[in-house]
Amino acid sequence: MRHQNELQPCGCGLCNVEIDHLGVRRGHDTILEDVSFTARCGELTALIGVNGAGKTTLLKAILGEIPHTGQVIYATHDGQKLHKINIGYVPQKLDFDASSPVSVADFLLAGRTNLPVWLFGRNKDRAAIHEALALCGAQGLERRMLGDLSGGELQRVMLAQALYPTPELLILDEPISGVDNVGSELFYRLIGELIRKTHMAVLMVSHDLDLMRREADHVILLKRRVIRSGTPEEVFSSEEYRTMFGGGLDV
Repeated sequence: MRHQNELQPCGCGLCNVEIDHLGVRRGHDTILEDVSFTARCGELTALIGVNGAGKTTLLKAILGEIPHTGQVIYATHDGQKLHKINIGYVPQKLDFDASSPVSVADFLLAGRTNLPVWLFGRNKDRAAIHEALALCGAQGLERRMLGDLSGGELQRVMLAQALYPTPELLILDEPISGVDNVGSELFYRLIGELIRKTHMAVLMVSHDLDLMRREADHVILLKRRVIRSGTPEEVFSSEEYRTMFGGGLDV
């Protein structure tokens, strides 16, 4: 994917997502401690680490879903702080009743209004749904029931939901969990195209280390704190990576 190596002015507004000495405690247990790194717009930043390293907790802290110390700072290319940005989020899985008669169109429309779906079916709204699905490689799924979708189809629908309104920061938590290799490759191509088109920042948790080595611009190796960060080549060839994963990828 590898989009840019230097911070440059761009037209998207956001340029930096700075995680500044972030910490999370649960009772007497320290889940995250002094986590600091920067994710840039136009880049895919990957969070990797063993189970229990704190990756999903970090995403929830950034989303403001759990209390934390430290700061999450959004800034423009010239260092001006932004008080609010649009954030899209794709969870690892969608909790829903698979037997419920909810169509893809109903699901996406419900995310755009507080009104009942049957009161929100204007042509322009349906057109927007069609456009969002096409952007995510899920065209033609509008009338399908959520419970009838494959894992890859559901992930693309969830991505379409996360792209409204167009986010400056897209957060993905194991977005291809349970998806086959073909679906995984398609999903990463979609993310690459979105970054090129919108210049958004993407922060992704993934256990697919081979894909992260090939697709990420920046990698954060996490185990309660940042153990190593840098380019995929720097992280995957590091002693810290070999210690954590016992060798793993030959880069």
